Amino acid sequence: MKILACNSNRTLSEEISSFLDIPLTVAEIQRFSDMEIFVEIKENVRGEDVFVIQSTSFPANDNLMELLVVIDALRRGSARRITAVIPYFGYARQDRKPAPRTPISAKLVANLITTAGADRVLTMDLHAGQIQGFFDIPVDNLYAAPVFTRDIRERVGSDDLTVVSPDVGGVVRARAVAKRIDADLAIIDKRRERAGVSEVMNIIGDVNGRNCILIDDIVDSAGTLCNASEALMNAGAKSVFAYVSHGVLSGGAVGRVTSSAMSKLVVTDSIQATDAVMQAPNIEAISIASLMGEAMRRISEESSVSTLFD
Repeated sequence: MKILACNSNRTLSEEISSFLDIPLTVAEIQRFSDMEIFVEIKENVRGEDVFVIQSTSFPANDNLMELLVVIDALRRGSARRITAVIPYFGYARQDRKPAPRTPISAKLVANLITTAGADRVLTMDLHAGQIQGFFDIPVDNLYAAPVFTRDIRERVGSDDLTVVSPDVGGVVRARAVAKRIDADLAIIDKRRERAGVSEVMNIIGDVNGRNCILIDDIVDSAGTLCNASEALMNAGAKSVFAYVSHGVLSGGAVGRVTSSAMSKLVVTDSIQATDAVMQAPNIEAISIASLMGEAMRRISEESSVSTLFD
């Protein structure tokens, strides 16, 4: 078993390497002067079970292309099996045609990864579960729920908890967390006029006097979470915490969160935190290194991954 780290999230790769007690494979991943990607694997990988760690986060296209070139290098180096470990799978929000003449980019990216030579994919909290079906190779989709529930118990406690889905589409995800911590469930009826812009319409459920836990998979502009937290506090919530799997946090998102009604936004380190995120007083990243590392170990040993969530 070998672990190869690309450049999008070196910190997480090193933590996974430490958890598994397996050193990172030595590789040279650089750019030519015109930003073409150059890759050279410095170790023998013939017949090896290789895990390539790369989130396709900002800059998404560069990181995706880097992943593809590394996979191709491993395939041509005769690796026995190549697993693309993608903690954050970019382009996942484009999983259907919401309007005429629009792409299904998630399917295109799945095709690219498969054609490059990946034998399987390991990822976490896909934006839409059906994306697993876009691949013609095995896909293991992990869930951040166990990591979140442990942190919720330590940080918020167990009294007067209500888990809130910020939209109807996230109800299944929120319900899974609510079941784990034995909490009530509420739903926010959201209207989205265009990408990146949302408006809270109604709160379905009683949140008065409750500690509310917003659960979502991606926070990008943070407009949805900030609007939701304001609506919950106006409805009488005692406090609002948000737990989100992937902290994209683009543009002015950090400023919005900092000035919002949220007591704390907790994200995982599936995406490398920027300086602004690390300095924000009410944003915190928790590690998924042990979760990803254990899944990688089980894949290598051909044992069950699903029992991680029993």
